[in-house]
Amino acid sequence: MTQNPFFSPSTLPYELPPFAEIREEHYLPAFERGMAEQLAEIQAITADPAPPTFENTVVALERSGALLRRVENVFFNQASADTNDAVQAVDAEISPRLAAHADAIHLDRALFERLETLYGQRAELGLDAESLRLLERYRTRFVRAGALLPEADRERMRDLNQQLAAAATAFEQNVFADTAAAALVVGSAEELSGMSPDEISAAAGNGRALGHDGAYVLSLKNFSNQPALASLDDREVRRRLLEASLGRGLESNAGLVARMARLRAERAALLGYDSHAAYAVADQTAGTTEAVSEMLARLVPPAVANAEREAAALGAAMGDGVPEAWDWAYWSEKVRKAEYDVDAAAMRPYFELDRVLRDGVFFAAEQVYGVTFSERPDLVGYHPDVRVFEVFEADGTPLGLFLGDWFARRSKRGGAWMNSLVLQSRLDGRRPVVVNNLNIAKPSPGEPALLTFDEVGTMFHEFGHALHGLFSAVRYPFFSGTAVPRDFVEYPSQVNEMWAVWPEVLANYARHHRTGEPMPAALVERMQQAERFGQGFRTVEYLAAALLDWAWHTLPAGADPGDMAEFEAAALAKAGVAVPAIPPRYRSGYFGHIFAGGYAAGYYSYIWSEVLDADTVEWFREQGGMRRENGEVFRRELLSRGGSVDPMEAFRGFRGRAPEIGPLLERRGLAG
Repeated sequence: MTQNPFFSPSTLPYELPPFAEIREEHYLPAFERGMAEQLAEIQAITADPAPPTFENTVVALERSGALLRRVENVFFNQASADTNDAVQAVDAEISPRLAAHADAIHLDRALFERLETLYGQRAELGLDAESLRLLERYRTRFVRAGALLPEADRERMRDLNQQLAAAATAFEQNVFADTAAAALVVGSAEELSGMSPDEISAAAGNGRALGHDGAYVLSLKNFSNQPALASLDDREVRRRLLEASLGRGLESNAGLVARMARLRAERAALLGYDSHAAYAVADQTAGTTEAVSEMLARLVPPAVANAEREAAALGAAMGDGVPEAWDWAYWSEKVRKAEYDVDAAAMRPYFELDRVLRDGVFFAAEQVYGVTFSERPDLVGYHPDVRVFEVFEADGTPLGLFLGDWFARRSKRGGAWMNSLVLQSRLDGRRPVVVNNLNIAKPSPGEPALLTFDEVGTMFHEFGHALHGLFSAVRYPFFSGTAVPRDFVEYPSQVNEMWAVWPEVLANYARHHRTGEPMPAALVERMQQAERFGQGFRTVEYLAAALLDWAWHTLPAGADPGDMAEFEAAALAKAGVAVPAIPPRYRSGYFGHIFAGGYAAGYYSYIWSEVLDADTVEWFREQGGMRRENGEVFRRELLSRGGSVDPMEAFRGFRGRAPEIGPLLERRGLAG
């Protein structure tokens, strides 16, 4: 084997991983050496005969594991964005080993004793604010990992963590396989009536790529309601598509879901919490399960009432019919077209991907923050679809790299996300390298990539995460970029969505891909009015998923959730969101956020963060909108600080007060 490219730092600009050199066989040796190196570094800290100091303990701990971080950042992005059998095999093997490795550090008594000594002396150490917070956060992390437990409980904690890591990997791989297998195959273009010609062409290309020559294939997105439901005229095809989506994981993941819920509840009980939700929320901005439960309960009645009004409008449009789940999106588009003269399909020619990117996403960032972007075709990504851009400050100072991977493919999981490939840190002099992943259907050769308006919003949203990583200006990698509480991390990305509909931004990118004509002003106005219709559906769909997550993770230790489907139905009914025509945005069997990601007992964070987001949008409007001065304040007070300050203190410092829920209620049509 050639020299493993992970064994030394990359020599490419910004330490961009050398993707052209990386092979699947490099991962496992790099993980193994990375773990061994970090354990040796930890042993050197604990063996130091000198009394613990901030430098020889906390900073040394922060510097440890450099090789392991390099391989983790690259591997787990590939495992999501461009996987294969070899990568999945490594994932299945390494995930429980990484959990054991983390426990070997967090449950190391000698290391914790040094941290505890420093924690007890923290008032006399003369630390600056970020260093003091680092010491406090490390101590909290170790305690929450079980550092204070007796040895028998620590052993059980190790076992639980390894079981959960293995189960999460199995869950994710099952969803990946089920999603691929559940793709809807139809034999004729007529069955796709209602879809645009380029969408039908893309479905034919997808069929060829997946071995269904002559057929048309609609691959599934990771959420419940599939985009094609809004346009397919054939009701039976719509039903088949939605049922394929909802059926994922019913067999493959049912046992895993119940098992993971039990294991998480047991782990929380070991640490003295009533449930996994109580454990998770204690370290979030919400603070208590009561605070989360109260907010969600407050939103349910007006959201359901709003959805019922929408259902009545759909029924009237159907001719006094009763909309089924597979009818909702289709007839919603009919109502929008009739009431607001807005046709979603007719809008797509105004949203060509490259124009949205350069004249929308990048343009907004330049106007608000002064940053500019230059494509670097000389730098190679991990897949041919990946594009690399260098990012510069207003004065030309290099800031970092942004990678964009926008197209769906068989090797990529569904959804959209941001990852950091290199963490910004003044401690080691590194500047950020971040990537955005979306799942836009790749057009046929020579055809433009045209987006739905929802995909435009997703593009702005994920770029908000990217800016959070790019603008990071912290000393310690522990705090870099998006390393903030889970119920705060969506806040900056949701704020960035506002620029998608900001008049001067929309006018700059919403142009017909053939004629260059701007989207008519009247259509823009009608589009914004039409967005209000459907808030009931979207809110109920989201709340159902958030409350489902909450039900799984408020189970006490020892409780048996029983059958997954029965538990889900009972939980939705109890929460008041069992609306037959509105399935949860994610059902349990494919709810990767909570069973394979970091959102267990945290899916509420999207709407919790939206309270801050809506309040911040009001602030921008009050301060004159898209002004560099406003962007500089938001960047300085929030985006640049990562986890180096208490996030709610940062928000109060920025806004001048605590957040208010009124703007959110108004936005979602729930006020009054």
